[in-house]
Amino acid sequence: MGLSFSNSTIDDLKSQINIVDVVGRVVALKRAGANHKGVCPFHNEKTPSFVVSEQKQIFTCFGCGASGDAIEFVKRYYNLDFNEAIEKLAGEYGITIKRNNFGEDREKYYEINKEAARFFYRAFTEQKNPGYMYMKNRGLEDATLKKFGIGYADETWDSLYTYLKNKGYEDKILLELGLISESNGKKYDKFRNRVMFPIINTSGKVIGFGGRAIGDAVPKYLNSPENKVFQKKNNLYALNTTKQDIGKEGFAILVEGYMDAISLYQGGVRNVIASLGTALTENQSKLIKRYTKNVVLSYDADSAGQNAAMRGIEILSKEGCKVRVLHVTDGKDPDEFIKKNGRDAFLQLVDDAVPYIDYKLRYIRKGMDLETEEGKIDFIKAAAGVLRELSPVEADVYIKKLAGELRIAEGAIKMEIIGNTTNVPGPLPQRRSLHEHEKEDKKDNLSPLEASLFKTLFVNPVLTERLLDFDQAIASTLGRKVKDILFELYGLSGDFHLDQVLDRLEPEESEALTEALSNVVICGNEEQVFSQCINTWQIQCLSEREQDIIARLSLADEENNPESIEALTKELMEVQQEINSHGGRK
Repeated sequence: MGLSFSNSTIDDLKSQINIVDVVGRVVALKRAGANHKGVCPFHNEKTPSFVVSEQKQIFTCFGCGASGDAIEFVKRYYNLDFNEAIEKLAGEYGITIKRNNFGEDREKYYEINKEAARFFYRAFTEQKNPGYMYMKNRGLEDATLKKFGIGYADETWDSLYTYLKNKGYEDKILLELGLISESNGKKYDKFRNRVMFPIINTSGKVIGFGGRAIGDAVPKYLNSPENKVFQKKNNLYALNTTKQDIGKEGFAILVEGYMDAISLYQGGVRNVIASLGTALTENQSKLIKRYTKNVVLSYDADSAGQNAAMRGIEILSKEGCKVRVLHVTDGKDPDEFIKKNGRDAFLQLVDDAVPYIDYKLRYIRKGMDLETEEGKIDFIKAAAGVLRELSPVEADVYIKKLAGELRIAEGAIKMEIIGNTTNVPGPLPQRRSLHEHEKEDKKDNLSPLEASLFKTLFVNPVLTERLLDFDQAIASTLGRKVKDILFELYGLSGDFHLDQVLDRLEPEESEALTEALSNVVICGNEEQVFSQCINTWQIQCLSEREQDIIARLSLADEENNPESIEALTKELMEVQQEINSHGGRK
């Protein structure tokens, strides 16, 4: 895998695209149960054996064995390298991408968040505390609390900080993750006397926290700040737990808060997700669409909830989702309603949810007196903006409906829609091209592994001969450029020096290489370090292959393909044996 783009950039890109859409542009796909099938574009076949899983975001051909994610498909189909495939996808979907930053270590951030979640969970479950009593008083059962990993941050000022410091974690990262704060040089826990809701992504990694105050503390909800692993706009609460239920039910219920999601789940309504305290974003809608195109919005019944529903409708509709809006009739939010009335009553509300167009028209009607001519005129003028956004068929249906309700001629409503087109906002400014973005950010730093390998070569150039067998370990754009220079210099004289390489690089590239090498210490054991680097790279490659096989196995199981299951199981065992032969994962 190329390292010209950071892991976070690649993850963000994947979260904003749907493999069914990517593949469907060039392969005719038909729904087949939970998956989509088509004729494989990579070999000649008459009977479709090419399967695309929207839920897993992978493709597999059970005929020729081709498989991978959306990036891999674009690589194969258009004969591109990894970085070119990323650039093509980003360009087609209008997504801004960033180059790799040296030293980014997301796994460390995930590890610290996981330790914090364990700390909060133990405080919640192993001793008497007000957080547990608060959640029990809210009617939540122990099994539910365990399912969502609910925790408690105690009232002391430094219990979490002391715990994490004793484990050797740096203050810099703890501050960045928002687990601690600093004032006048003193560091202390950010979350105190709060019920803690761990936020977990669809890969099962803890990316942040939401803390609900016990009592009257302000703010009532305190969330982790944005950082390398946590961007609210790209994630949804509870999706890691409920994605299978969403696929099974065929639609998602989107609520506003953690408690709404947890209470509905406990009440037996499990195809539920929640936004993270902010208005629904375009990226979140793309994430939802990966699992379903059908969404029921169940926001609070107050004015703020209705406004949020309107914003959510706009975002989801633009993404091509079919949206309905649920109105909670007894209690202001889903949490209160299901506790009071139960699962069946809530599911009846789901059945009664109105299509988004009806909801928007009802929203516009508020405060208008449609018994008066003036009120009708004001309403039609406002409704014209909604109808103008519809397809011709949809618009025709609603024009007829409004004409009948208001006793106004259909032609008059149509003319109102057409006559107001001059008020339609103009096109948005064009996005900057990918090339313009790259001109801003040419600096393409090395991965830590590449920097270590190059450092061994500068200490002992003879190792260049060994690198020839493993040159794919150098994958970033800058790394490949440096590697080519080293191979050329070594081929000419059997030796090279750092200054020779720096002279042949652009100034920003020289700076990046120098900085990367300065972070590597060899201490005279360059051959051992070289071998360790190659071994690490081989284990990384094998681990990626292992995860790919596991995903294909799951798909083969869904397709009830015993021949593929047997072959993939054998391949998986071989890969795992090879990983063990390299010393296993550290």
